[in-house]
Amino acid sequence: MKKYYLFLFAMSLLWFSACQTEQPWQNIYNGENLDNWDKYLGSALKGQDDLAQMATVDKVFSVVEEDGEKIIRISGEINGSLATRDTFSNYHLQLIFKWGNEVYDRRNSGLLYHSFGEFGAAFGTWMTNIECQLMHDRLGDTYLMNNTYCEAPVEEVDDAFRYAPDGEVKKFSTEHNGQLVQKRVDAENPLGEWNALELYSVGQTTVHVVNGKTVMVNTNTGIVDDDGTIKPLTSGKIQLQSEGAELFVRSIRVKPIEDIPAGIMQ
Repeated sequence: MKKYYLFLFAMSLLWFSACQTEQPWQNIYNGENLDNWDKYLGSALKGQDDLAQMATVDKVFSVVEEDGEKIIRISGEINGSLATRDTFSNYHLQLIFKWGNEVYDRRNSGLLYHSFGEFGAAFGTWMTNIECQLMHDRLGDTYLMNNTYCEAPVEEVDDAFRYAPDGEVKKFSTEHNGQLVQKRVDAENPLGEWNALELYSVGQTTVHVVNGKTVMVNTNTGIVDDDGTIKPLTSGKIQLQSEGAELFVRSIRVKPIEDIPAGIMQ
């Protein structure tokens, strides 16, 4: 009987150890091609109708080689979406990207998460989503497309709201204090250098981390219904935007998590 209990104890330790093992990364970009992504071309850039008419999905979204490595190139010549086919919830995402030299409007793009619905629902191009802004000088901002919603502690600066961990918690959406929450600090690397953007998403909380610095924490992410009620939004597809300039992506990967690590939300 004693051996039996020792066996059970040993098995319980193994089970506990397995549960504590960190989950492996899953590469969303396979390093070879974009076969597992959906591609959509939407509205023209302002004043660039002729350019939009010549655009094709394979020209806008492609894989090129740089220093012996295959990376994603997003041309930016038309508004477009490169979207995952899978839906993600409770995850840690890492995106490695940099800006190219070709600019048609401005260096603008976004990591659009919790995406749902049809292409074209937002600005004639994208699925409804919550955006982690990639725009140059605005990397890490939150922008709420269509009827999405979040709450965040903020301070008011120049008629705008900036994330501040000790600030007053306010509601954000088209029906509340607006669709934009500015990042806490500028942690973007110089143009031409690679940036590491991390997104932590657990339940209704999302955290934007730029090059190791936490710049945004959103809570109570949701959808505002027609009657004003707010329904939780905790999952969705991932979209990368084509929106005005050349963008390169070296890797994008996710792994499941149950909690946001200690210290990340500070």
